[in-house]
Amino acid sequence: MAKLLVALVVVIIAGLAGFTWVTLHWAYSDGERAGYVQKLSRKGWLCKTWEGEMAMVTMPGTVAEKFAFTVPQAAVAAKVNASVGKRMALHYEQHKWIPSSCFGDTEYFVTDVRVTE
Repeated sequence: MAKLLVALVVVIIAGLAGFTWVTLHWAYSDGERAGYVQKLSRKGWLCKTWEGEMAMVTMPGTVAEKFAFTVPQAAVAAKVNASVGKRMALHYEQHKWIPSSCFGDTEYFVTDVRVTE
């Protein structure tokens, strides 16, 4: 009975690890969003992640839509931080159903940035 219980626990842990790997490496969608990054900060108690917010403005004087995103790589976060205040395009990948917030608070992971002014 103990061997069966251990085997069941191992199968559950392996399944959860496999599911996490798939959600992190298989993008549901990807694309670009353009606007002005308002905020970029490194957050978290145990797992520190770069979390940001971009205001997407189509025309001056209109209400801006906010786009919350996560930057998983420190090099990309440095590029975003260096360009704060400028209009930029963020290339992102959307990863759904990630089982923990340890990988980021949002499902939108920014992989590249370019200034569009």
